[in-house]
Parts: sequence; C-alpha cells; structure tokens
Amino acid sequence: MPEPRITIRYEDLDHKLVERFSQNGIFNYSVLLLHPSSGKLYVGAKDAIFSLQTKTLTEKPLVIYWNVSDSNHESCKNKGKRETECHNYIRLLQFLNETHIYACGTYAFDPHCAYISLSNFTLDRLENGELRMDSGRGKCPFEPSQQYTAIVADGVLYAATVNNFLGTESLISRATGKEGERIRTETSTLWLSEPEFVSSAFVPKSQDSSNGDDDKIYFFFTETAKEFEFYTKVKVPRVARICKGDIGGLKTLQKRWTTFLKAQLVCENLQTGARYNILRDVFTLQREPGSWGSTRFYGLFTSQWERDEVSAVCVYSLPEVSQALSGSYKEVKRDCEKPAYPEPNLHPRPGACITSSLAAEGFSNSLSLPDKVLTFVRDHPLMEQPVVARPLLEKMGTKYTKIAVSLAPLHLPSSEFKTTPILHLGTDRGKLHRAVEVGERAMLIEETVLFSSEEPIHNIQLDQDSLYVGSSSTVVKLPLANCSQYSSCQDCVLARDPLCGWDTSQSACVQPGKSQGFLQDVEHGEAIKLCPDTGKCDPERAVVKAILGSRIVLPCVPHSSWSHCVWKFPKDLPAVNQRADGLEITVSQSSLGVYSCICVENEISCDRASYTLEVGDPTMGGLCSSSRNYTVGISFFCLLLGVLLGAASFWGFKRFRGSKQTQIEQRYAETPNSPSSPSIMSEGMPLTEKKNGLNGHNAYANVNEVCDDARPIMKLAGAPLARCDESSI
Repeated sequence: MPEPRITIRYEDLDHKLVERFSQNGIFNYSVLLLHPSSGKLYVGAKDAIFSLQTKTLTEKPLVIYWNVSDSNHESCKNKGKRETECHNYIRLLQFLNETHIYACGTYAFDPHCAYISLSNFTLDRLENGELRMDSGRGKCPFEPSQQYTAIVADGVLYAATVNNFLGTESLISRATGKEGERIRTETSTLWLSEPEFVSSAFVPKSQDSSNGDDDKIYFFFTETAKEFEFYTKVKVPRVARICKGDIGGLKTLQKRWTTFLKAQLVCENLQTGARYNILRDVFTLQREPGSWGSTRFYGLFTSQWERDEVSAVCVYSLPEVSQALSGSYKEVKRDCEKPAYPEPNLHPRPGACITSSLAAEGFSNSLSLPDKVLTFVRDHPLMEQPVVARPLLEKMGTKYTKIAVSLAPLHLPSSEFKTTPILHLGTDRGKLHRAVEVGERAMLIEETVLFSSEEPIHNIQLDQDSLYVGSSSTVVKLPLANCSQYSSCQDCVLARDPLCGWDTSQSACVQPGKSQGFLQDVEHGEAIKLCPDTGKCDPERAVVKAILGSRIVLPCVPHSSWSHCVWKFPKDLPAVNQRADGLEITVSQSSLGVYSCICVENEISCDRASYTLEVGDPTMGGLCSSSRNYTVGISFFCLLLGVLLGAASFWGFKRFRGSKQTQIEQRYAETPNSPSSPSIMSEGMPLTEKKNGLNGHNAYANVNEVCDDARPIMKLAGAPLARCDESSI
C-alpha cells in the first residue's frame, strides 16, 4: 500500500484551522458525543465531563466534576487497585431523550450512572440533595481500559460489557427500560466466549418493512472460537443481532434473548492469503440516508498471526449480514448422531423477529414462542455461513485504532452514487489518515501528525465541516477539507480529494461550488488533461556526486499513488532496483551519466526528476570531484582521511563510554531500588488495553505455560504463532 500523497507534520499544522482543548490535571478525553443542532460537543474524561462549543474549542467550557466518594476510593485501594485506577473514568455518554444525557463512569471499580440535564448542564439530584445515580453494572465497565460498547435505541440503553469485578462475566443486555424487559445473553460460551466488544449499531427497519419486521441492534466483537479445535486460542470477529421487541421466553430463556444470532466476519485478501481476524472498530454508515438497505459496516481489522503491525478495512453491507443470519445454523458441539449443519423443521424460525404475519398466527411476542424453538436457538446461536469481504484498504507498519466515514459529493454524472465515502483512520501513534473509496479499493491521500508525542487516538467524531479527535491528553478539531494545501492544478486534481477541486476562474484549489470551470478527479482521472499547466513538467537537472562502489538512491516522487513511473538511464547500466521512492544503483564507470524519471497517469506524462551522476565525494565538495584525471588518487586521499577521522572518533567514544559507565555504576550503587520505568497507569501515559479478568502477572504466567506446551506443536505445524521466543511477550 503506497504512502499518503500529502503528509502534514505536527509543526506544519495551520493553527488557525486546528484547535485544541485540554485542562490541567484532566486526562483521557476518550468519550465524545456531538449534538449538531445545538453546536455542542460533550467530552467524557477522568472525573470530569465538559460541554464545548463546536464553533471554537478555545471558548471557556462548561464542566461537571464527578468525583468518587471517599469510601469508594478507599474500598478500591483496599482491593489492590492502583491510585490512578481508583477514580471515575467516564466511559458512556448517550442522549437518553431530548432533555437528558445518560452518563456512566467506572467510579473506582464500582460503576455508576447519572443523568445530565441539557438545559443547565448539571447532574440531576434527588429531593434530599444527593446525586440521582443508578448502578452501572451491566451498563459500564469496571476498568478504564476494558473494551465495551453501548447504544440507546428509542430511549433504552443496550450494552455489551462485563458484569462483575473480575471481568470474567460478559453479557449483552437491555440495561434500562421496564424492569420486566431487562433481558440479557445466556451464560454460555456458545453465546459469548471471552469477547472483546468494539461497536454497536441501531438500524430501524420497521418503517421500511412491508411485513412489519422489527427494528434491530447489531453488536460487533472478537471472541475465542469454539468451533475450531486448535493448539492455541483462535480469535474470530463476529457480528451479533437482537430484535428490539424481544422480551425473552416464557419458560425456556426466561430473561434471556430469544433472537440472539451471530455470524463470523471474514476479512481476507484471496490473492495474498492474508486474513485479518482481530476486530478493532466498526463504523456504521447509510450510503443513502433513510434507507436501511444501504447500511454498510466499515470494519477495522488487525491480525492475530502477523508479527509486524498491519491493518485492514473491510466493508459489509446489511443485506449480506441479514443473508448470513437467515441461513443454516452451525452445530458446534456435535456427535455422530447429530448432523453437521442442522436445518430444523420448526415454526417460527428460531431466532427470527416477530413480524405482523407471525402476530396474525398468534405469536404476538417472544413469550408465546414454543419451547422447541427456544431450546434450539439456545443451543445454536452461531450461523454456518460467514459474511465475507475483501480488504478495501491494507496498510503495513501501521496499527489503526479508530475509523469514521463521511460522505463527500461526487461530481461525476456517470457514477452510480452521488457521493463517495472518505475514510478517517486514527493510529496508535497519533496520526490521522484520510483515504478515498474508489470502486472496490480505498487510496490514502493524506496523513496528518496530530501530536508531537506519539499517543493513540481514542475517538473520532464527524460534524458537517469538522472532525473531532480525542486522545489521552487532548481534544483536537480539524476541518474536513483543507484545499489550500494544493498549490497547483495538477496537485489539486491528482490528489483525488473529493472535497477539493481546481477552480479555473480563481486559479485556486477550492471546495466544490457553482463554478463552471471546476476540475476534479476521483475515479477516472480525466480532468487533469484540462489543467492549464498540464505539460509544464521540466524539473531542473541536479548533479549528483558519489564514490565508486557506493550505493545510492535517486529520488522520484510520483504525482499520486495512481501514477506509473519509468526511468531513462545509461545504456550500459548494470542491474538496478526501482523502488517506490526512487532508483537504487551501484556507482561504477558504466553507471555515470544522465537519469530521468517520467511518471504517467491517464496518458499524461510528466518529467518528475532529472539527474547527472558523476564521480566525487559528496561530503568534501570540490576537493574530491575537481577532475576525473585525479579520481583514483583523490579517492584514496579521501578514504585515508576518513579512516583517520574514524579512528579518532572511536578513541574519543571509548573514553566517553568508560567515563559514562563509571557514573552509571556509582548511581546504581547509591540507589539500588530505583524503578526503571514509570507505571503504565501513570497520569501522563495513555490507558492500555487490559484483558478482562487478568492482571499483568497472571497473563505473563499463562503465556509462559502455553508456550512451553505449544512450542513443539508450533514447530511441527509451522504455524505463524512463534511469539513464544520473543522477549517482549
């Protein structure tokens, strides 16, 4: 995957367009909730909730300080938790209705929820003056780093989290609403097996349905597969679905979902064989607003098997997910008498939502479903057919943490859609990537380095014209479009940015408007032919001096990732290595001469670079390159001079190192118990992901035991799981 065409460093950001918010002593701005109609951005952090003005983040915000009680704080520390963990980390902000926000926090490992009044931005209180709080168990995680997801549908909270202090009991539940309708998943590994929840989506369907189908809530997570027998735990990404009208069974599955079904998500590149099985985030987008059938789920994946960092984005349509959930059921625990793919002759279909036709048959709600139907769906929540997709984007050397997708107008009459998706991808090192979706692939067009310190991006929220990013230390506001960074027609058009185009009347790169001479390329790349400066590609020829026998790279940067570049070089040149960033050659008498790099895109060629290669020492200027007649003698002189300088430097380094070693030994003698590194839970460091129910010592011990048992099998199978020998495990 090529690098983004535009890279904007932290120090190069236009601070007139980029705004930042933070407050001294407050960290972990990981929860963002946008209210577009009121122009408010609500931010959940450690012990605090902020109300920011979206017009400018620099305006003084409203703030609610929600600290834990002294008794809760002491109880948390007595349970063996660190001081920094025994605070109230806000994990949930959701609009409950038009007047209130429902807020939940870890509250020193005893989750609590409260109600925020939108009219005056204060926490509701009871008549006696105490805060109006609910228990947060089943609604919010106990730990600030536990993965979970929650969503409000018609004023009712649906949550996927853990239900106990140890983090060993996971559940998906209707966490609020009528007491009799608060139901949850079955306590069975067939339903949930060590899940890591990442996202949820509410998709209303009843209004579009001709048969009175129910609205649905979807949950996305990664879990340990129970259908595979392997020498190690295999992670599998899943999508699960429940029906909003489900109120549980009468006898079987009391207070349990009767419509819980799940299917495997497959994100695989068939050409390379790369499969991505760890789900990191999901963004739900309706390509055509108001149409449930146009809903698409953009999944962000990494791999359990790859040693190097690698990320991928796969897209799944709602009809594809519905088809998988309407197919055959998978038999996980089977014997010789049971079929591998059960097709029950039961009515209604196990796991199906109640429709108007079923209601006419007497099945008014889930309480009226037969026990045989409920027993079958209890034992067969997993579907046989997976939902399969090819990667829309793959990126080596990068770990994406968050994804958000916006729609940009597409100025192409021949296109099937009037808009094109733009992917906004946050990394674990504080970078924001932008990619444009073109057909069945997405191409990176921009990289923005948001933080001087490499801290992960925890949240991305989209507004009409802006984008908000939350991290451990800061909230950042960016414009969705920054067309002024493209200075020429060629740069503007070849950037393939759907939010920008070249206005011939203004001779500037601007956002789409009513201009008659608006040039933009997103799919076909024809507009560049109309650029007034097309063909003006005459780079100045640079003289490159190098020593015989050395290896050098002559740079050549293409217009865009769509460009194809070729080189012209001397006839007698031996084998060369053409790389993405230029031409790598070994300097010899036959390689001296003129080099030209020509890039072609849509039948438009452009000279991007031109060089003359000569013998000489690039570090000594004219001394080592004054005349070819003295090449050998001067090269020997330069080599001898380099050896003498290197010997002197080595002698000085040895003396410095010996002195430094003596100082270190003295320091350790004085302070033998000094810590080698700060705690990962210290104030200045981002919260790290923590596996549910395991502390650090137990996790390492378990890994070592598994490695000792599995290493011979790994070697025999040639599996890609040979991480046991890495010192960082």
